[in-house]
Amino acid sequence: MRTLVVWCPDWPVAAALQAADLPRHLAAAVFSANIVQACNAAARDFGIRRGMRRRDAQSRCPELLVLAADEARDARAFEEVLAALERLRPGVMPLRPGLVALRSPARFYGGEHEAGAMIAQCLVEQGVWDVRIGIADELLTAEQAARAAPLQETCTVAPGESAAFLRGLPVDVLAEMGAADAAGLLHRLGLHTLGALADLPGVDVEARFGPQTAHVRRVVLGQGARPVAGRTPPPDLVQEVAFEPPLASAETVCFSTKRAAEAFVTGLGGRQLVCTEVLIEVEADDVLASERVWLHPRWFGAVDLIDRLHWQLVGSLKVGEVRSAVTRVRFVPQAVASEAVHADGLWGGTDARVERGIARVQGMLGHEAVVAPVLQGGRSPADRQAFVPWGDRVAVARDRSLPWPGSIPPPAPARVFAEPWQAAVLDAAGRPVVVLDRGGVSGDPARYRPGPGEPWQPVSAWAGPWPVVELWWEEPGRHLARFQLVGVDGRAWLAACEAGRWMTEAAYD
Repeated sequence: MRTLVVWCPDWPVAAALQAADLPRHLAAAVFSANIVQACNAAARDFGIRRGMRRRDAQSRCPELLVLAADEARDARAFEEVLAALERLRPGVMPLRPGLVALRSPARFYGGEHEAGAMIAQCLVEQGVWDVRIGIADELLTAEQAARAAPLQETCTVAPGESAAFLRGLPVDVLAEMGAADAAGLLHRLGLHTLGALADLPGVDVEARFGPQTAHVRRVVLGQGARPVAGRTPPPDLVQEVAFEPPLASAETVCFSTKRAAEAFVTGLGGRQLVCTEVLIEVEADDVLASERVWLHPRWFGAVDLIDRLHWQLVGSLKVGEVRSAVTRVRFVPQAVASEAVHADGLWGGTDARVERGIARVQGMLGHEAVVAPVLQGGRSPADRQAFVPWGDRVAVARDRSLPWPGSIPPPAPARVFAEPWQAAVLDAAGRPVVVLDRGGVSGDPARYRPGPGEPWQPVSAWAGPWPVVELWWEEPGRHLARFQLVGVDGRAWLAACEAGRWMTEAAYD
């Protein structure tokens, strides 16, 4: 059985442009930690490449669209591609967003090039313009053939010719597979092709370059072919109900949908699953009039589904999205999990009335009106706070495991002020304490006033400074130092000194 690989180059950029509803011809790049993770052809025309710093990329193309990396967004967008491919050939094998393998359906379409043309046409109709297809005896060769294929074309490697095709490829193929160090070392050793790698002793390759490089060597020698293990298409868990005649009342629609909601929950329960994210679609005159994705901190029951449908109908009627009677309602599970994950503990779980009350407020005031705090990486206590809509998962948050030089040690302060208080710190002689150029202080803090209206307090203990230099590449940048101060009254504060001015950022309660 031959293997077919579909490659959509620069998929993170394509998914981000699609999510932002921007034209695909614009120069754009996806950044993570101010490093280019992916860029499209328009950006590469300006000399932008992966691994380039953001300021270098923008210096080459000031009009460059800067897009944030989001693996969940890329996967969601690629799911539409997988669904389209599964309609043509069930049993696809996703490798990563933008790259998928499947068993070649050549015998169904009269030949390999005909099958590739059919798949390319299908994906172009889905809005995926840049698609390339490779067909070979095994997975690695088919992937490299797809990378060598022209736009919307198919590159085939004849049966039995995989080894000859791979031997001529550069060792930079290893860098594309995540083994950049091995590729660089092979170049320094004077080995520039996979054929030269295959001629090395197998034991030495695995010991020196790792198992991934050893696997590529075995494939080049015709010994490590990887079969395509297609994913099993998910069961049909969608529930819908049609109304004839159409219904114009939200209450009537909800009452008539109860059986479908119960069947939705029962169908999941029969597979020992629960739904934590559901898409509710409402059609009017056979046209999609309203759709919304709802999330639940635990899982949806039938009553929860009806409540969300009612809030969606009422909200849509207010903004005028539903202009005629409802003809169909559809419940589509977006995320399911094992029911064991969300089972109540021995002494019960969260009060469902609280969750329903919060969801009702969110339905009335809007999705962004109710937020929950999430801890993320950062130097100051305010930077470590992120707010996400209630029920949403955190899509973009700074990694807490990074070092964050200049951050204060634990424990974290209990209260973080939305606006820092103007403070004052004096030494024993009554002079203002300032931070010197080399990070020291002009004198030990002796008296402290946390903010306007607060009394002066003698300082019983203090720690710091923790200097922070931000935006050093700009002029003048930002230089500040943070201190922990404890007054004789027992209250502890987090203070910062910037350009001789003191401010209180947080309090330890």
